[in-house]
Amino acid sequence: MAFDGIITSAIATELSSTITLGKIEKIYQPTGEDLLIQIHTREGNVKLLASCGSQSARICLTEDKYSNPMQPPNFCMLMRKHIQGGRITAIRQQDSERIIEIDIEAQTELGFTTSKRLIVEIMGKHSNIILIDIESGKIIDSIKRISIDVNRYRQLLPGVIYVYPPKQDKTPFKSASTKDFVNSEGVFLSEKLIMNRISGISPAIARELLSSKEPAARLAEIVESAETGLFTPTIYFDEDDTPREFHITDLSEYCGLRQKTFDSLSSCIEFYYQHRASTNIIKQKSVPLHKIVKSALDKALLKKKRLSEDLLKAENSDKYRLYGELLTANIHLIQAGARSVEVVNYYDGSNITIPLSEKLSGAKNAQQYFKKYSKARTAIKEKAVQLEEVEADITYLDSVMQSLEAASTEGELDQIKEELVETGYIRYRSKPGHKRNKQKQAPLEYRLSDGHHAFVGRNNKENDQLTTKTASRTDIWFHTKEIPGSHVILVTESGESIQDITAETIYEAASIAAYHSKGKDSDNVPVDYTLVKYVKKPSGAKPGMVIFTHNSTVYVTPKLPGSAKD
Repeated sequence: MAFDGIITSAIATELSSTITLGKIEKIYQPTGEDLLIQIHTREGNVKLLASCGSQSARICLTEDKYSNPMQPPNFCMLMRKHIQGGRITAIRQQDSERIIEIDIEAQTELGFTTSKRLIVEIMGKHSNIILIDIESGKIIDSIKRISIDVNRYRQLLPGVIYVYPPKQDKTPFKSASTKDFVNSEGVFLSEKLIMNRISGISPAIARELLSSKEPAARLAEIVESAETGLFTPTIYFDEDDTPREFHITDLSEYCGLRQKTFDSLSSCIEFYYQHRASTNIIKQKSVPLHKIVKSALDKALLKKKRLSEDLLKAENSDKYRLYGELLTANIHLIQAGARSVEVVNYYDGSNITIPLSEKLSGAKNAQQYFKKYSKARTAIKEKAVQLEEVEADITYLDSVMQSLEAASTEGELDQIKEELVETGYIRYRSKPGHKRNKQKQAPLEYRLSDGHHAFVGRNNKENDQLTTKTASRTDIWFHTKEIPGSHVILVTESGESIQDITAETIYEAASIAAYHSKGKDSDNVPVDYTLVKYVKKPSGAKPGMVIFTHNSTVYVTPKLPGSAKD
């Protein structure tokens, strides 16, 4: 639980210094659990995100872009009515709890000034966003309505007096002292017992305090940094580059992990929740797409197996032609009603037994074998074409699967979904008068050691756009050899030829292509490269599928510029 009471105190300090006296200009509700408020401050416009998702509850400033529904939800409309155009007068933490209160002065339609309070409760699955009238203390509405059937102590419904969540019998972290860390015999308590005594601290902070000789002093130091804003937000990453924990203080238990510091707590919080696998909405949203692509891939692989088996049988059809020829040459040896006949194979002089249908004459049996041979030869041509098509489908689906696994934003997933709709793997039922909003994003960009720029497509649609429309004919195209991955374009300068590019730059760009491929975790990944003018997209080919010539191949270790291999 990264977002503890200390983080809440720190974000309250940061928001108070940033958006107090700011004017609320626009309000959006991207999802049922997220509220986005655009605020005009002295430093310019900022966006405040409040989320009450069970695994991603938070409040912070954000620079990310969010897609809004065509029709604003009721709670969003109500928020616009009551506080849009209002001015923020105060921001604070409620005691030591994970509750942020934002006081707002707004005007009614008749011009009267009213005082409202937006309360963001960050409490796991019980998180909520509530708007109340300060004068009456009544709830105007909440993003999650809680009735008496759900909670007898505390209802969150319009018109009900707002009450805070019940307090636990614990010492607030802001007033904790040495006695809260030891038992009656003066022995330090365990992590679990400390958390049972002190409210507002996470397990990570409890362990950090226990590692200190003076836990109370260490806690006081952390609290002071949260209240003064003098802290350095830090995220700690697992070996697979997944964020494990973040906080405003150093956590000694994670000192061996990769760390990333941030200039503001808001940017730290947003990065953490956007990239953490266990709570990331990207992972949740990609699950149905994974299932669709995996199902289509399994079907294609099964079809390939059956076609290969049929093709093998058809290729062994020469014996039918031989049987027909031998029967025709030995009609006189075939007796009526015989089930087989033994004849001499005049090609090698051996004896051969040919099965017969007792219902047919010798000539008819010979004709049947010639028909089987003719049918098999036709099947070879047809199934060879079908096998080529299904192999192209498998290659395409493998590339989509790789794009899904590499996707890190909702926009990327939306592009992949749109691609699957266009290629027929997903049925799209359009509503009358509703236009689909096509997602467009800029490709990834890297600056290489010598100053050249390399662009990377994150999915097949971006690959097509980058290679066939954006790139110049003299730019250099990279792609992993027979491995699903992204198209990478190394931009050349005016008048610069491929011979002018150093080997180090070629290897650096190839390493980027290997990093953005299914071979990311391998060594010595083969990467093809050639001029863009030699890369063609066949007519009717699926997104991202191209053919190329005049290529060379290098073997590289997947790596991004300035980083070591993961």
